[in-house]
Amino acid sequence: MQLHEAKVQTASHQQGAIRRHLRYLFTVPVTIRHWPPQGFRTARGMTIDISEGGMAALVPDSLSVGEIVEIDLPLPVGLLNTLATVRYTSENRAGFEFVGLSPQERQQITLAAQEC
Repeated sequence: MQLHEAKVQTASHQQGAIRRHLRYLFTVPVTIRHWPPQGFRTARGMTIDISEGGMAALVPDSLSVGEIVEIDLPLPVGLLNTLATVRYTSENRAGFEFVGLSPQERQQITLAAQEC
């Protein structure tokens, strides 16, 4: 697992809004399950960065903005399985907003990202 801290508050590249959570460079393999009109699909990807509110990842599958996906995210304390909303897509890259994380799960993400 490769982790690097990026302590820069950046503007969202799509909406121009300031991010709510500090982003960290964070590179781990992820599994993403989604349900496009053609049926259930599983994609393997690689995270680019993460915050307690969401993540960006390289994903070879085509995702749609607004789509709800299921993500398996490996953390030092174990595998975090969560739902997320696709917030943006571009060629082989997508941004996700986590849905329904507990305060403990958010803290686990932040601690994992800060370990580096």
